[in-house]
Amino acid sequence: MNNYKRLLQFIKPYIPRLGMAVVCIILAAAANLYVPWIIKDLIDKVLAQKDMMTLNLLGAGIVVVFFFRGIFYYGQTYLVSYVAEKVIIDIREILYKKFQEFQLAYYEKQQTGTIMSYITNDVAALQVALVNSLIDLVTESSIFIGSVCMMFYLDWKLAFVTIIVVPLIGQAMKIFGRKLKANGAVVQERTADITSLLQETISAVRVIKSFVREDYEIERFKKQNYLNFRANMKGVQLMSLLTPIVEFLAAVIVTLILWFGGYQVVHGSLTAGSLVAFLTYAVNLANPVKRISRVFGTVQKAMAAAERVFNVLDTEERIKDKENAMILPEVEGKVEFKNVSFSYNTERPVLSNLSIKAEPGQVVAIVGPSGAGKTTIVNLIPRFYDVTEGTVSIDDVDVRDVKINSLREQIGIVPQETMLFSDTVMHNIRYGRLEASDEEVVAAAKAANAHHFISELENGYDTKIGERGITLSGGQRQRIAIARAILKNPRILILDEATSALDTESEELVQEALDKLMIGRTSFVIAHRLSTILQADNIIVMENGEMVESGTHSELLAKNGLYGHLYNIQFNDKKSRQV
Repeated sequence: MNNYKRLLQFIKPYIPRLGMAVVCIILAAAANLYVPWIIKDLIDKVLAQKDMMTLNLLGAGIVVVFFFRGIFYYGQTYLVSYVAEKVIIDIREILYKKFQEFQLAYYEKQQTGTIMSYITNDVAALQVALVNSLIDLVTESSIFIGSVCMMFYLDWKLAFVTIIVVPLIGQAMKIFGRKLKANGAVVQERTADITSLLQETISAVRVIKSFVREDYEIERFKKQNYLNFRANMKGVQLMSLLTPIVEFLAAVIVTLILWFGGYQVVHGSLTAGSLVAFLTYAVNLANPVKRISRVFGTVQKAMAAAERVFNVLDTEERIKDKENAMILPEVEGKVEFKNVSFSYNTERPVLSNLSIKAEPGQVVAIVGPSGAGKTTIVNLIPRFYDVTEGTVSIDDVDVRDVKINSLREQIGIVPQETMLFSDTVMHNIRYGRLEASDEEVVAAAKAANAHHFISELENGYDTKIGERGITLSGGQRQRIAIARAILKNPRILILDEATSALDTESEELVQEALDKLMIGRTSFVIAHRLSTILQADNIIVMENGEMVESGTHSELLAKNGLYGHLYNIQFNDKKSRQV
């Protein structure tokens, strides 16, 4: 109930419409309560007393009542659906906003498909609870309460005997409700697993086909699909048990009514019409109880989805602005690491006691074997992670003391794997600065050596490039990413192995664009190919999370240490390929 109450908090802005909907639901339900009374008058007055006036009034009453019932039914359906859809939109937007606020650490622990499932499958389950369930709950509750009132009006003794069984029904619903909620959580998890598998296999379709693993992936999907089937069938089993139990208890109620009511009719204390009307109200009583039990089961399953959604909304983000965080003014570009240590967990440090200083406009290259901590270093500058010990400062200001957005606005990143959006080339470049004019976008593309190939595309800058820029080559995608960074015009630049995945021709074009981009900016370059960093002001050599060497290219070669070893390996390998 706590989750349902919390869910209902989203309805507050729409209470006037919901109030009108509830009125329509109650009035539509009241029309159903009129039918047994018609039957009573038909038996006791029309058939027993041959009263034609009453027959005429009953006929006219039925037409009028059901005409207005149709209007009220339309009102309840439209208004409740409107409120529910608006609430779902609000929840989906809040959930999406929360995902945008999460930092990289959260996404590295979650599968993409699972995150997608929160916004699609879980929110869809809430929609069922809010639309159909809310209408049924209010409708059947109105019929239930109205039927009980009419039963007490007709014969309070018989009504009292009838409602003795109701607490048993409530207890059955409570027991099954707990089981249905637990099952609902499993169903949502299994659905999320399928979504994750779909996202993963569709994204990796080239790998699957290159290794001829279609049959293997089909088997994986069949396994997840079967687990989802099992979870859903468990829910069906519980619902299938709940309904006959409730119906059996309802049948006990009807049997009691028939026996005690028939006894009273035989002895003249109750009319035949009143007994039939009472019995009809009892059936009206049984049907709402049965339907409410189904609604209760549906709501319990939906509350499992609500719990997953609220768990996301309640997740505290560790990397966030301090209460008194300042807006970082336009920086010169001095970046300093002071005794920085970092670990993703307490077991194994990734960086140990690292100190680096980059003056404005300098190029700092970071090299070393895989797993040395190179990417972790540059991830600390825009606060994708926070240091475990020490400080990272820009212009002598600790990055933890400034607002994250104002920090990242002044940092440009060109990663190894370029992420482009399924939109036009113009939009992808303008993403670096949304208010940029078309002329500024074109100028950035020219600076990135991208204008020529863009002009040759089918629709030039208005060409849609497909998901992740799949219609472009790796070098073309990288040059668009560089154009995007140029347009942003950051004071600090991070290049994370930006040319390592390119062929020689593309590398030369991209490297030329990067050289233009780095002019006047403080740049941190993670390099796999050492030939691209020969002119760096300072080269940091990392091994096992520690800085083992630093200096210019010539200084490090003279030391004949790890850098010299790496350079000689690449140089000799290049010479052997040329031969």
